[in-house]
Amino acid sequence: MYMPAHFAENRPDVLHRLIADEPFGALVTLGPNGLDANHLPFEFDAAQGEHGTLRAHVARANPVWQEAANQPDALVIFQGPAAYISPSWYPGKQETHRQVPTYNYMVVHAHGRIVVHDDEKFVRGLVARLTRKMEASEAQPWKMGDAPADFIEQMVGAIVGIEIEVTRMVGKWKLGQNKASADRLGAANTLLARDTDEQTAVGQAMLDAPPAL
Repeated sequence: MYMPAHFAENRPDVLHRLIADEPFGALVTLGPNGLDANHLPFEFDAAQGEHGTLRAHVARANPVWQEAANQPDALVIFQGPAAYISPSWYPGKQETHRQVPTYNYMVVHAHGRIVVHDDEKFVRGLVARLTRKMEASEAQPWKMGDAPADFIEQMVGAIVGIEIEVTRMVGKWKLGQNKASADRLGAANTLLARDTDEQTAVGQAMLDAPPAL
């Protein structure tokens, strides 16, 4: 990933928070037909391994877990909030007209190697934990025990667990750090005035990030 120094985010707690907030990641692997991408909800355990450990499950019919035996290297991409930035939002545009449109965004790339867990205990535990997390905000959270035992057994048998010990984590927070403070403030305030969560999240992040200039 192209990484100008002023966009690099290296604080582990910040990177971990984005993964916790946006756990639906893109798993990129290299298979016999070239690059492949699978989109999966991940569990992240920051305490296991030097840079944390990711866990997910895939359909047994998905060849990615078998291909990992020969090509275990993997990249998981977690995309945080992103927002379009208009040049008109920069006060400096009115003076020089030397501004162009762009996108501001936050993203984490987690690199590691896949280990396959084709066993019921691992898969059941993972699914139970993911379910508890995803259902936590529901008035009546669904749990595995709500479904018939034979049905759950069938569903668990149709998936395979994967685990990735993260060897390297790269964060890019492209938030206008290279802009003059007035231009950055103008764009951030415009986003904060919009009515979508994603735009306001990017606007607040722009205000919080240290400027490069």
